Amino acid sequence: MSMTITYEFEGALYVNLTNRCSNDCIFCLRNNHDSVNGEDNLWLDREPQQHEILADFKKRNLSKYTWVVFCGYGEPLMRCHVCIETARWLKENYPHLKIRINTNGQANLIEKRDVTPEFEGIIDAISISLNAASAKRYDELCHSCFGLSAYDGLLDFAEKAKRYVPSVTLSVVNHDITAEEIEQCRTIVENRGLNFRVREYIE
Repeated sequence: MSMTITYEFEGALYVNLTNRCSNDCIFCLRNNHDSVNGEDNLWLDREPQQHEILADFKKRNLSKYTWVVFCGYGEPLMRCHVCIETARWLKENYPHLKIRINTNGQANLIEKRDVTPEFEGIIDAISISLNAASAKRYDELCHSCFGLSAYDGLLDFAEKAKRYVPSVTLSVVNHDITAEEIEQCRTIVENRGLNFRVREYIE
């Protein structure tokens, strides 16, 4: 059976490495949909192996894309080694490509080590879902397997990542959050010298 490893969304090429995630967010798109673009089912029968991922890229005309984004129906850094090795291969073979990871920022908790130095020279941008202005509220919304420690973990990850990645952005989804909380999140992020973005909720 075929599976969707790469898919197009908003002019970029996205990579679907896994359906596993350390969070179970109440607003996650996959709670209600099988696809983000209305075409490609992102539920995997199994996780693709490295050679399958590279073979999938080779079927694409990569010269038409500016960005490749690691983001599917799961947390890409649940497969940190595969993500980094795939990004390295892309940079070596298609140097025009810019590479972004969309993540919950829990990679260092998942791997039990600091993975951020491995991003240097390979990852151009990281987008981290912040979603709340406190650890308690984050846990209520995101239900991380790391509990209350997930929030401080993702903020620590973001600060470490900015040493090696040109653009690090933390975002909130405009859903189940007040305007006051959004501004609190903005302050938390900007005080750390990072970028902040509000994402629209997708029904």
